[in-house]
Amino acid sequence: MTKNTKLLAIVISAVFLASSLTFLIMVNSPNTESPTAPKSNVVRVACVGDSLTAISGYPLDLQKMLGDNYTVGNFGVVGSTVTLHSWKPYMNQDEFYRAKNFRPDIVVIILGTNDDLMNLHQYNASLEDDYARLITEFQQIESNPDIFIAKPPPIFSNNSDLSLTYLTNTIIPKTEDLANKMHLPIIDLYSPFSDHADYFEDGIHPNSQGATLIATEVYEMLDYTYDID
Repeated sequence: MTKNTKLLAIVISAVFLASSLTFLIMVNSPNTESPTAPKSNVVRVACVGDSLTAISGYPLDLQKMLGDNYTVGNFGVVGSTVTLHSWKPYMNQDEFYRAKNFRPDIVVIILGTNDDLMNLHQYNASLEDDYARLITEFQQIESNPDIFIAKPPPIFSNNSDLSLTYLTNTIIPKTEDLANKMHLPIIDLYSPFSDHADYFEDGIHPNSQGATLIATEVYEMLDYTYDID
C-alpha cells in the first residue's frame, strides 16, 4: 500500500468515526425541538371530576379559550365520588394517578354530584375530610399546583336518585366550608345554571351549551386569578 493510499484510508476512517459519534450523541440526547416534547412555558391544567368533566366536553372548550400557552387535560371519571365509602371513589381511579403524573400547574376539581345519591347520604359526615385528602394529594405533587374547586351545577332531573335539596343544603355548603378552611378559590357552577334547565341533556349532564358555560366560568376564574388576557 502506498503512502497516499494509507493517508486516504486514515482520513476515511476518521470521517466515519466522527459521523458515528455524532449519530450516537443525537440518539441519546433529548430532542428539545421535538413537537411532541412538552414546552417548558406551557401551563398545564388538569380537569378533575366526574361525568360533568369526563363527557361534557368542557375541557375542550376551556382549551380553546385559554389558547396555545396552556395544555388542558381531561381526567374525569364517570360516576366517581368524593367520598371514599362509595363504589367508585375518584381517588381509587386510574385517572387520579394520571392527573398527578400530568404534573399540572393548575387543578380544577368538579365533584360532588354523585355524592348526592341517596345511599351515600349516610357518609356525609366524612365528606369534607375525604375531599381534603384528595386536595392534599394534589398539593403534594412536585409541580405544586394551584387548586380550584367548584360548586356543582343544580340538578333538574326528577327521574334519578339525586336530590336538588340535598345538593343545595349539604353538598354545596360542605364544599364552600372546605374551600374556606383550606383557603382555596371556589368556582360557582350553581348560580349560572339556576335558570338554564335547557342546558342539560337529562337534567343532570350538560349539553354543549352547558359545557361552554362551565368552561366560561372556569376561564373567568383563571383569568381573574392570573390575568390571562
